[in-house]
Amino acid sequence: MYAIIETGGKQYRVAEGDTLFVEMLDNEPGESIEIDRVLAVSKDGQLTVGSPVVEGAKVKFKVKRHGRGKKIIVFKYKAKKNYRRKKGHRQPFSEIEVEKIEA
Repeated sequence: MYAIIETGGKQYRVAEGDTLFVEMLDNEPGESIEIDRVLAVSKDGQLTVGSPVVEGAKVKFKVKRHGRGKKIIVFKYKAKKNYRRKKGHRQPFSEIEVEKIEA
């Protein structure tokens, strides 16, 4: 059984027991949350697709931890003009574990 959910403007295919990294959530580590933006659910070989979401479907998660990703360097320059700008960025994330899929 798996589901396709939407969180943080991105879509993820999840199954029970999966661990994934999503855009930063406001919940504390150890807290359980529910996401009801379930776009599709596959159960016993039957695929149910919502328009846009599947009615009554929920996915329960447990927030494991929060963190920040690897640093990326953003470097802008213009040739022959002595224009250079160097910036770094670390994207915050939440690590979550799928506890249960309810369809």
